[in-house]
Amino acid sequence: MTHADAQALRADAQLNRDRLLEAAAEAFAREGADTSLKAIARQAGVGIGTLYRRFPTREDLIEATYRHETTKLCESAASLLETMDPIAALREWMNRFIDYMFTKHGMSDALPSILAAHEGLRTGSRTMLRDAIGTLLDAGVRTAALRGDVPADDVMMSLGGITLIAGAEHQRELATRLLNLLIAGLISSSAGAAEPRP
Repeated sequence: MTHADAQALRADAQLNRDRLLEAAAEAFAREGADTSLKAIARQAGVGIGTLYRRFPTREDLIEATYRHETTKLCESAASLLETMDPIAALREWMNRFIDYMFTKHGMSDALPSILAAHEGLRTGSRTMLRDAIGTLLDAGVRTAALRGDVPADDVMMSLGGITLIAGAEHQRELATRLLNLLIAGLISSSAGAAEPRP
């Protein structure tokens, strides 16, 4: 096998893994943690054997999906700011956060034991999320578009509350309306000099 062949195989394997994780996230959000693994494999366009080679147990797939979705969401903050103004980027990121939390809720039966078994996974995820929110808030403060007195932790807690309420009501539209209220509260009331954010 040539080096190019090996690289092609690795790229193909990574693509299969990414497809499985995307399909799993959608299935968990829609049907919960007990969703059919065969259906996930089929949606990803791979065989069930490929799924089991990558993720020998359902818990392995749930953990990997949780990590993948968290990383993808957090990394999107900087990329959104490259193409959007800070308020638009914050709004889009918050909507993605809601979808992320719905996926997480779909895995809620299995996640507690997984998080307990992997020290630092929960706190590490929270830190990543808080830093992503901080990146978006700081961009808004620098342009005087957003208030400078709201900590990222408060925004994260508010987003979590919105998700709990909307999830209990099974209303994505309600989540959008509540996000609009949260964003309205974050927009600066003046176009003066930005204040440092705590």
